[in-house]
Amino acid sequence: MVVAVDAHKVAYMAVPKAACSSVKAALATLDPHVSGETKACFETDVMAVHRLYPTRRHSAERWRGYRGWFRFTVVRDPLQRMLSLYTDLIAGRRILHDSANFQRGRAPLPQDPGPDEFFLNLAGYMQWASAVKHHALPMRLFTGPDLDAYDRVYRTGELDELSDDLGRVTGRAVTVPRLNESRTRLDFAALRAETRAALRARLDPEYMFLGDYFAPPWS
Repeated sequence: MVVAVDAHKVAYMAVPKAACSSVKAALATLDPHVSGETKACFETDVMAVHRLYPTRRHSAERWRGYRGWFRFTVVRDPLQRMLSLYTDLIAGRRILHDSANFQRGRAPLPQDPGPDEFFLNLAGYMQWASAVKHHALPMRLFTGPDLDAYDRVYRTGELDELSDDLGRVTGRAVTVPRLNESRTRLDFAALRAETRAALRARLDPEYMFLGDYFAPPWS
């Protein structure tokens, strides 16, 4: 699904674990179709913004319908995105406890894995938990393969610039809030060597795709 604000001709392709909660909340303030009651609940119920604007994979055909609009996306350093998947969703919100496959004992994996166990078995966790799969899929599946199709690609550290650009495009004062930030951090260097190697193998293609924006920490 394209997050589109028709009133201002702004279109956004969301990437899971790349500030999408914050960006969606900012766009909701510009959307006249979103009620004040809905906007008011984002701080306490971050999932409300995702019920309003679901994140879907990129569709080239659908995206072409927004030519002439201000089209943008936000990307994140691939390693930091993956580490945040663990700290926020697995250790923090414990989403595996909401998975039917884990609740019913069908998944042959621990429900509360440590970081090394999680990343070394990431393919299995993606197979047995749809929420893990959604957040771990490569960013290009959400942005599409051609980043030149956007007016601007922002890094997650450039949300202030996004605020300024949205203000320029819409003529409205816009602030991108900081929602759903991970409360804990995971140090890549603290992971086992085999875990680091597995993450590098998984993420090297992402760093190649995002070469204009991020450099791999192991280069």
